[in-house]
Amino acid sequence: MRAVVVPQPGEADALTLAERPDPVPSEREVRIRVTAAGLNGADLSQRRGFYPSPAGAPDWPGLEVSGTVDAVGDDVTEWHVGDRVCALLPGGGYAELVTVDAGLVLPVPEGVDLVEAAGLPEVAATVWSNVVDLGRLSAGDALLVHGGSSGIGTMAIQLGRALGADVIATAGSDEKAAFCREVGAQAAVNYRTQDFVEAAHAFTDGRGVDVVLDIVGGSYIARDLDALATGGRIVSIAVRDREPASVDMGLLMRKRASIHGTTLRARPLAERTAIIAAVREHVWPLVAEGRIRPVIDSVFPLEDAAAAHRRMESSAHRGKILLQVG
Repeated sequence: MRAVVVPQPGEADALTLAERPDPVPSEREVRIRVTAAGLNGADLSQRRGFYPSPAGAPDWPGLEVSGTVDAVGDDVTEWHVGDRVCALLPGGGYAELVTVDAGLVLPVPEGVDLVEAAGLPEVAATVWSNVVDLGRLSAGDALLVHGGSSGIGTMAIQLGRALGADVIATAGSDEKAAFCREVGAQAAVNYRTQDFVEAAHAFTDGRGVDVVLDIVGGSYIARDLDALATGGRIVSIAVRDREPASVDMGLLMRKRASIHGTTLRARPLAERTAIIAAVREHVWPLVAEGRIRPVIDSVFPLEDAAAAHRRMESSAHRGKILLQVG
């Protein structure tokens, strides 16, 4: 099979199309003939040599795919050859075939394009596990989403609204802020020209937000705390600002607030399958109803993976970038 590998860490041109042996599913695995793969920030970090695949996973990028079931292991009963599926992977999605534990596979809802479905598993699992499981977002809460025009951001906006929360987002331009409002945010600010702390307090009539989904880290954490309501929760899922975060512990205690830092890829299999089960139960009906949709920026052929990475690194994209494989 063809796969996009990284012989040596580096810039986007380090991505190389190569032949790799077809994977063989184990007893509890499904093999998927890939239609499309989603790009994620972790892929860029892996390409640069900073985020290797976990033990046992392919050593090339790709954390989510869509496609059709090609083969199943002896102990797999739920999935059958020909099923339209998408899946959360520990790695290796930039390929024509992938194998994955059956518990990390999701059906593609009726009415969802099979290519576009590749943009759903990672963002749905990330947002559900962080904003809802850890952040305890519920109806009537206020949610601040950083990077609202990204794949994660567009899912967080849509899921927050579907759950009855009020959503304010940040973005890097007036155009992207307008895009966040189109996706469903009730308010959106250009963080380059506006203070998101002031905007969050204005949005909530001075109360502050209940949950912050942070993809920046560093200096943003202290400002997130300033934006929080009493009892609020900050969930940090990425570190773009490499400066150490500084937190006013007195303010944290006075607000009775909490800060969570998490990753998804490195979690034990049992935790990841539990998250996928929750996504299937709670998020997938919203996708089937059309209340949540994949927001796709662009689709590149597999052999143009380098161009896709450059598109993501430019920060010009809105929503998910996909690689079309089959």
